[in-house]
Amino acid sequence: MRSARWGLATIMTALALLSGAQAADAPQPGGTLVIGSTQVPRHLNGAVQSGIATALPSAQLFASPLRYDADWKPQPYLAQSWELAPDAKSLTLHLRHDAVFHDGQPVTSADVAFSVMAVKQNHPFQSMFAPVESVDTPDPYTAVLRMSQPHPAILLALSPALMPVLPKHIYGDGQDLKNHPRNSADVVGSGPFKLKEFKPGQEIVLERFDKFFLPGKPYLDRVVVKINPDATNLLIGLERGEVGALPFMSEPTILRRAKDNPGITMSSRGYEGIGALSWLAFNTARKPLDDVRVRQAIAYAIDKNFITKALNAGFAKPADGPIVASSPFATQDLKKYPLDLKKAEQLLDEAGFKKDGKGERLSLTVDYMPGSDVQGKNVAEYLRSQLKKVGVTVQVRASPDFPTWAKRIASHDFDMTTDIVFNWGDPVIGVHRTYLSSNIRDIIWTNTQSYRNAKVDAVLAQAGTETDEAKRRALYAEFQQQVTEDLPIDFLTVIPYHTLSSRKVHGLPEGIWGVLSPLDDTYLQ
Repeated sequence: MRSARWGLATIMTALALLSGAQAADAPQPGGTLVIGSTQVPRHLNGAVQSGIATALPSAQLFASPLRYDADWKPQPYLAQSWELAPDAKSLTLHLRHDAVFHDGQPVTSADVAFSVMAVKQNHPFQSMFAPVESVDTPDPYTAVLRMSQPHPAILLALSPALMPVLPKHIYGDGQDLKNHPRNSADVVGSGPFKLKEFKPGQEIVLERFDKFFLPGKPYLDRVVVKINPDATNLLIGLERGEVGALPFMSEPTILRRAKDNPGITMSSRGYEGIGALSWLAFNTARKPLDDVRVRQAIAYAIDKNFITKALNAGFAKPADGPIVASSPFATQDLKKYPLDLKKAEQLLDEAGFKKDGKGERLSLTVDYMPGSDVQGKNVAEYLRSQLKKVGVTVQVRASPDFPTWAKRIASHDFDMTTDIVFNWGDPVIGVHRTYLSSNIRDIIWTNTQSYRNAKVDAVLAQAGTETDEAKRRALYAEFQQQVTEDLPIDFLTVIPYHTLSSRKVHGLPEGIWGVLSPLDDTYLQ
């Protein structure tokens, strides 16, 4: 009998432990997640503003038609299903019937139609919805996007980071959408969180939306985005337990310190869609950089391994082309420029730049984007010392702030500049803009290199309407081969973005957009 009692007690204890373990593994509702950010958003409406600073809060406040998983597959969100027409010129979205905005008004096809056209007219990425001519609304829960030509990136463009659905009854009041007062105050969306408070340059406080259309979501009561330009201070906050997550961390000192801390989780997942590249851009309209041999010589003189291992402490990877390696459209069949000083000198000789009595051939200026010493200033200083080895004298020109640098580059007042540029998921969204001759404009992050190649223009035009993925891959392979041969840009590194988080934080988004996705599955434990 005694053994029987002990056996029963043992079984009951084991069951209790098991149920406790299961409960511990299950998402726990409640709590506040503090996200540290060095990025300073001007406002919170991602429909009229690109960039990660705005996209992070915007993805929490506004739901989008679709969301994306880690395998680049679209998933239902506001749209529960969708179909593309056989001619690929129309996309029909079937919306959920139970989604409401934070003010209680239902989300309808009229809101989707208004939002798509608002993004088309106001978002900096003009190519993203350029083919969309109109949006039909045959009933309150059906939206049909009509396009002038096939648009292979149309589904990706409906992601949280790119396509917030705005309430028409608020934002359709005739005011300029880019400067609408409701972009920053009394923001109303249909996302998992609603706006409590926005202190520009300081913090964004979001609270759980109890009528969010996904049952039981979100788990968190509150999300607070703490803004601080000093990443070290944010890391100290994470170490002290005052901050729960730090996305978009790339500074080697930060990453090295976090890596050695057992209380911190480090992940490089969730940045595939953004596709961040660091590169050296050439002004191809200026002598001597109008000569491809000079550009190629500079590329052969640069040691990418030094940049990735020494300057980035081994956290970065070398970049070889305009499409980031994690993209399904990247190819390794392109022209590469391994360190070869003899080759560099040979090309400079061929271009007519012989060494003078002091061993000098020519002089150039390099600019760098302020804000990241590792990817900007340090690379520029490295170039000054490294290019001297092949007779190229480099002067580093600093800009006091981002607007000054951006104006110089946008007005084509430069020889070379370091830069950080995003792919934004699909080449038609984030890559074409840099290489199309039609996009040589006095605007930053356009074709500021003044690069012209009719063959590249034609290939990109074809790739931008091709819906067969295998054919698109082949076209983009051709594009990458040509661009790396012409070399308007020397591609240096893939930016080593990481998310650092407390081990108490679980369920951070790991799809291709990372924290530029809704945090409805995130919880604290």
